[in-house]
Amino acid sequence: MDFQPTEEQEDLRAGVRDLLAGRYGREALRASVDTGVTVDRALWRELGDAGFFALRLPESEGGVGLGLPEAVLVFEEAGRALVPGPLVATHLAAGVVPGAAAGTAVVSAFDLGGPLVAHLAEADAVLGASGVPAGEPVRSVDPLTPLHRVAVAGDATAYRETGALLTAALQVGSALRTVELAVRYAGEREQFGQPIGAFQAVKHLCARMLVRAEVARTAVYAAAVTGDAGEAAAAKLLADGAAVRGARDCLQVHGGMGFTWEADVHLHLKRAWVRAEQWRTVAQAEELLARELVDSEEGAGRLG
Repeated sequence: MDFQPTEEQEDLRAGVRDLLAGRYGREALRASVDTGVTVDRALWRELGDAGFFALRLPESEGGVGLGLPEAVLVFEEAGRALVPGPLVATHLAAGVVPGAAAGTAVVSAFDLGGPLVAHLAEADAVLGASGVPAGEPVRSVDPLTPLHRVAVAGDATAYRETGALLTAALQVGSALRTVELAVRYAGEREQFGQPIGAFQAVKHLCARMLVRAEVARTAVYAAAVTGDAGEAAAAKLLADGAAVRGARDCLQVHGGMGFTWEADVHLHLKRAWVRAEQWRTVAQAEELLARELVDSEEGAGRLG
C-alpha cells in the first residue's frame, strides 16, 4: 500500500494552499479576530466554487468525485491557514443539505457531544437536527468559534467517523504551521549574540514538535486510505495531541512574545482545544481503541 500522495494530489494540495494564501492570509485572519466575523460568506462561496465542499460528491451529482485521501489533504491546508467556520460539517452536508456543496449554505453540526453547537448564529442548517434550533450564546475559548447552548441536543453519529478524520486533518495542518512559526522565530530571535535556535533546548523542542506532527500526518493519511474506524480514532488522538502540544511548545519558543495579542500562536492553541472536543474526544478515541484491542484478544483466545 502506497501512502505517498500522487502528483495529482500534490497539485490539489498546492492549489488549495495558493487559494487560501491569497484569500485568507494572516491579515484576513487578524481582521476576523478584530471584527468578530467568524464565517465569511464570500469566502464560503469561493471555497464552494473551488470544490472544497463537493470534493467527495459523485460527479453525477455535481461533485468532484474524489475520495477521503484527497479530502484530508485539502483540510490539512485549511487547518494550516486557520480558516474559521464549520468546514467539516458543511463538507459532510454536501448532497444532503441544499447549497452546502456550492458553499451557498453554512452547515453546523451536533459534533460536541452535547447541547453545544458552534457557529449556530451563522448556520443555515445543523446536521443532526431537523432545523436550526434556538440557542443561548456561551463563552468560547476560541474567538473565531462562537458557541451556543440549545435546549435539546441532536444526533450526528452517522457522520462521526468521517467528521473525526477530517477534523484530525485540520489539527495536523495547524500542528505543522506551529512548527513553521516556532522554527522561524527561533532563527530570528537572538539572545547572547546568537539565534535562540542555536540552543539545544530550543532545537529539541522544535524537533519534538515536528516528530509529533509528522507521526499524526502519517496516521491521518493511512486512515484516509484504509477507511478503518480504529485507525481514524488513532489519527484523531495523535492529531489532537500534535496540535495542542505543538501550539504550547510554539508558545514556549516565542517566550513572552507568545503571550501577546500580536502573535498568532494563541489562535492555533485555542482552535486546537476546540477541535479536540469535536466529533471524537481523546477519551472516546482511547475507549474505541481499547475495545478493539479487547475484541481482538478475545477473538484470538488470549483473555480469560
